[in-house]
Amino acid sequence: MRVGIGADHAGYELKTELVEFLTEQGHDVVDIGPSALDPTDDYPDFAKALAQCVRDDGAERGIMVCGSGVGASVAANKIRGIRASVCHDTYSAHQGVEHDDMNVLCLGARIVGPEVARELATAFLSARYTGEERHQRRLDKVLDIEAEFR
Repeated sequence: MRVGIGADHAGYELKTELVEFLTEQGHDVVDIGPSALDPTDDYPDFAKALAQCVRDDGAERGIMVCGSGVGASVAANKIRGIRASVCHDTYSAHQGVEHDDMNVLCLGARIVGPEVARELATAFLSARYTGEERHQRRLDKVLDIEAEFR
């Protein structure tokens, strides 16, 4: 799967580890940055670039890492077509895709360590949207909200 990944300064180290892990797992990883640790990096810049990579540049899914995952989620969800969520448990990571068609996983590097992050990424990337009637009905309502407030 083609996966975009990005981080701010707080998530840089975990992002670097995830890039290696995802590549070893056979994914085509698009690292949108940063390419070096810079304490002045801000999550909105990289969340925006990652969301655009998922929406416009062919990445099927994205993973964004910041300190808590919250800021990254808030910023990524500002981009039309993005459904991002913080997930620090594997159930939410796969259920968010299966029921809500989540396309960006946000992680908090100050919350989860590398092993849990690998498990979360695996759960997220292996999940598929079910398209069940009740899930599609709810997703359509979310998409209507997005269209209304464009």
